[in-house]
Amino acid sequence: MLNLAQVRVCLDEMESMFPDAHCELHYRDPFDLVIAVLLSAQCTDVLVNKVTTNLFKKYSTPQDYLSVELEELQEDIRSIGLYRNKAKNIQKLCRMLIDEHNGEVPQTREALEALPGVGRKTANVVLSVAFNIPAIAVDTHVERVSKRLGICRWKDSVLEVEKTLMRKVPEDEWGDTHHRLIFFGRYHCKAQRPQCEKCPLLSLCREGQKRTRKGVKGKGA
Repeated sequence: MLNLAQVRVCLDEMESMFPDAHCELHYRDPFDLVIAVLLSAQCTDVLVNKVTTNLFKKYSTPQDYLSVELEELQEDIRSIGLYRNKAKNIQKLCRMLIDEHNGEVPQTREALEALPGVGRKTANVVLSVAFNIPAIAVDTHVERVSKRLGICRWKDSVLEVEKTLMRKVPEDEWGDTHHRLIFFGRYHCKAQRPQCEKCPLLSLCREGQKRTRKGVKGKGA
């Protein structure tokens, strides 16, 4: 695994490569962001943004989502995977926000995770992006990059990856690092065709060295 000095090199290089890395989901406020991240499960940000362009014109508040029949909301998000279950969770989430949080999005991980359809990753995104509270959300890109580079172990769970990153990355950099890891994984260290040959981190990357040495995709593809 990489030591702290090597992790620092990785963080600095990712900052150089993606200085403007940010949340690519479209939203107006914390409530929109919760809905967008909930919809993004097993779905691309591009598709979510396409759907929410009209969705957010129609719905602005928790009460708006509760004012329509479930079937209508399902139809509004039909192009998104698992749309039936997501629509149910959206309405349950909105009811809980109204009944328990005065219609506002809570600002603690525990309260966010108690909301239907909101897991730890979603909670961390909302904390970091909407409220600027230090958090690292581990999605598929963050997990893949962290394991390929050797920041974490291959066998680590998502929670273990998060905790390792929290130990190895300064707290005031958690939010930026989360976005840079995503951009690095989404646009450079891709799942199927990582750009190992021209990667500035190749000398530190165990997976990249194995791939270039053997000329095969290798583990973690």
